Amino acid sequence: MSLHYPHPHPPAAGELTEVAPGVFWLRMPLPFQLDHINLWLLRDGDGWVIVDTGFPEDHVRETWSGILDRLDGPVTKLLVTHFHPDHLGLATWLMERTGAPLWMSTGEFLTAHVVWNEVGGHGARFMVEQFRQHGLDAERLAKFEKRGSGYRKAVPSLPEHYNRLMAGDSVCIDGRRWEIVIGHGHAPEHVALYCAELGVLISGDMLLPRISTNISVFAATPEADALRWYLASLDELATEIPGETLVLPSHGLPFTGVQERVTALHAHHEERLQALENSCDQAPKSAAELLETLFNRQLDTHQTMFAMGEAIAHLNYLEQAGRLSRVCGADGVIRYSRAGH
Repeated sequence: MSLHYPHPHPPAAGELTEVAPGVFWLRMPLPFQLDHINLWLLRDGDGWVIVDTGFPEDHVRETWSGILDRLDGPVTKLLVTHFHPDHLGLATWLMERTGAPLWMSTGEFLTAHVVWNEVGGHGARFMVEQFRQHGLDAERLAKFEKRGSGYRKAVPSLPEHYNRLMAGDSVCIDGRRWEIVIGHGHAPEHVALYCAELGVLISGDMLLPRISTNISVFAATPEADALRWYLASLDELATEIPGETLVLPSHGLPFTGVQERVTALHAHHEERLQALENSCDQAPKSAAELLETLFNRQLDTHQTMFAMGEAIAHLNYLEQAGRLSRVCGADGVIRYSRAGH
């Protein structure tokens, strides 16, 4: 069964489309190959709740200003699903503009701060060393060293206080109960919001209709089995969210068909895992050497960062599942071979 897209046309710039009673869809541009993010405005009595912020560019601020000026009531809450710049980047600005308090999970709030400040194993210098250990060549490593921290450039400032969201919590918006669903793998403590009364799931980046969510391993947690965590989070969604639920993703179109999409994502990742196993059959390979196996296209520096994190995530999964063996060579590079070979 294929997915169903009940709202096939995204809203025009600066416009709002009502996709469920009191739930409005807003789309903002992104300066990447993935060129948009979906944001959500929820009616809350005489006011409004904003879910995610968009990327901090002047034309995005201008679009927000026009929307805020048209709202018929105050913004009562700013909910942020996770720490990535397209979701959190304008949080401080929106809080100052509206006076609304921030709501997010502790894992995302604290991760934003350690990434921004490049401490605790997070930041460009730690990433360069991680990628060196996984076989990335000197030319591409030099580009990362020169580039430095992209996060601080993409998040001009961070909020210093917030209201904590935890798994099993609920938030009352317009008299309706929105349950907090925490997912792992894409971000440490990613928040999704589910309203059974409306039959709506705001999925953030955890469940996207067309593309697969980036699953990366970071230098601070080198042994993390992020892909297993992600797949387990998807299975939780497939079990707990009814099939007719309208899924509101951060990228792509709203859709129905949670179970079908979760099944497809499991199949996609297993196909990628098998391809990696086969590539490690004849000789041990590093993550850098396996980028062509996972991504059959040219990658720029920005894309290489995500690709390396994703390759390491898949290799950690295979090693911890006993499907690949890992060895660190005399050159200090980590390589993988098919278990038993």
